[in-house]
Amino acid sequence: MLTPVIDEDGAPFWEYAARGELRVQTCAACAEPRFPPRPCCPHCQSFDSTWRRLSGRGRIWSFVVPHPPLLPDYAAQAPYNAVLVELADAPRVRLAGNVVASPGAQLDSVDPARLRIGAPVKVVFAEIGGITVPRWLLERG
Repeated sequence: MLTPVIDEDGAPFWEYAARGELRVQTCAACAEPRFPPRPCCPHCQSFDSTWRRLSGRGRIWSFVVPHPPLLPDYAAQAPYNAVLVELADAPRVRLAGNVVASPGAQLDSVDPARLRIGAPVKVVFAEIGGITVPRWLLERG
């Protein structure tokens, strides 16, 4: 499986994920959340930031269901979903991931027919290749 490349700016995101917390870098000057993490706020140009804990709730903003041919590590799980989730407490932030039946479930554990734009989701975390990544569970809505 592909694993994220962790850089200096994004390292806190992954450290919090390993604790089961969804946090997003937020400007300490203007309070705008930003993702991906970076040194300077694109809104006010401040270099001061904090990591704000979020509820972990959001909605599917977009999704695709890839079909073969795929990278070898993913071909056995096709068709699976790849989603962009708009966060409820930071609507300008969208995180990529997968909707799964449970935190450690395979990528193909949710029938793609159950997905729809706007569907409510909540974050869960799974360790993949030594890195804890956010995944998403469908909520009733």
